[in-house]
Amino acid sequence: MDNNKATLELGTKPVGSLLLQYAMPAIIAMTASSLYNMVDSIFIGQGVGPMAISGLALTFPFMNLSAAFGAAVGVGASTCISVKLGQRDYGTAQNILGNTVTLNLIVGVLFSVVSLLFLDPILYFFGASEQTIPYARDYMVVILLGNVFSHMYFGMNAVLRAAGKPRQAMYATMFTVVMNTILDPVFIYLLDMGIRGAAFATILSQMMALTWQMKLFSDKDELLHLRRGIYRINAAIVRNIIAIGMSPFLMNVCACVVVIFINKGLLMYGGDLAVGAYGIANRVAFVFVMIVMGINQGMQPIAGYNYGARQTERLMRVLKLSMMAATVITTSGFLVAEFVPELCVSLFTSDPELTGMAARGMRIIMCTFPIIGFQMVATNFFQSIGKAGVSIFLSLSRQMLFLLPMLIVLPLRFGIDGVWASMPVADTISSLVTLGIMLRYTRRMSDLKNQ
Repeated sequence: MDNNKATLELGTKPVGSLLLQYAMPAIIAMTASSLYNMVDSIFIGQGVGPMAISGLALTFPFMNLSAAFGAAVGVGASTCISVKLGQRDYGTAQNILGNTVTLNLIVGVLFSVVSLLFLDPILYFFGASEQTIPYARDYMVVILLGNVFSHMYFGMNAVLRAAGKPRQAMYATMFTVVMNTILDPVFIYLLDMGIRGAAFATILSQMMALTWQMKLFSDKDELLHLRRGIYRINAAIVRNIIAIGMSPFLMNVCACVVVIFINKGLLMYGGDLAVGAYGIANRVAFVFVMIVMGINQGMQPIAGYNYGARQTERLMRVLKLSMMAATVITTSGFLVAEFVPELCVSLFTSDPELTGMAARGMRIIMCTFPIIGFQMVATNFFQSIGKAGVSIFLSLSRQMLFLLPMLIVLPLRFGIDGVWASMPVADTISSLVTLGIMLRYTRRMSDLKNQ
């Protein structure tokens, strides 16, 4: 099937099979991506030690912050491309591709330079102690030196999905997982590089995948391809990319702030091991979250195209199917966390104190998982159709309006359990808010369709 036909089928093929076609590669890719993160944690925990796990957990805010800038470009650009393809404005879509490359280069380099200049103060602010900062520093120096390649890799994968190539995006992600799994033991054990080895494995695997992505985009027979004249920054295109990308950007910045509060609270009430326990519990929860993100990524080009083409019935159909699938996934995560948490934790560590702490934390933070699937889909849906304001509000409400106050108030009364409980309490409130906004929007769309 040629690329034009693959793009046009977004508005003609049955929505259920289309969502399966686009979501399945994304789900596989996102599951692989979550396993990619778990592999690092498992090798670090088993090969370096419990304190290294805590040091790695301290880098989560850094990762959220880096992801924020990457999402502002990658998600914003991919949504803009999907809408333009739906409108059959192929020239603008081509220029968006070129601007995406330029923005990723600029953002990736600036983020690395600023972060490396102030690395130690930032890590202490994130909750590092004298015991954990050597591990966090060793890991982040390598990651930041290769940050521009990471930004470009994630950005190009988002554009691949928007351009009707979900399988290629999946292959790129799976390749990084396989290479990371191969390189981790080589660098950590054989070359005795410790936690730095895990960072080198991560960057090298992404660089190799990026090389393949750029080769795909160099094919002149493709509808979207790299060519001269598309890289110069266009103010209107950049404004549109940033406007739509602002929602995931703010969501990741808020996640950075929230994780800082979580780490500081856990450090205060449970010590360095509690920070490591959160790192483990978060990795397990992340597997299910990433699967839902895969569903969202499969939905995004379909929703964006049909919104641009004004096909309301298909738009609402893909929303409903995505919400149903996401709820099944998050409910599965709930069952795993409540019934076999110790089995999950044993993959990362054999330390009994860390195991008990992580298993308890996992049970608490994932106890409301069945209700958050639809909330994640709804937030992404508004982003996919260019409703940046609604998406930003839904992103911010969970993190800043609900979770942050809970992290301040609940630990004063319940100690470390209060830190853990803050997350499901905030998830419950934000899901109710999302439900109200979603019902209002669907009623409005139904009224428009019936007029």
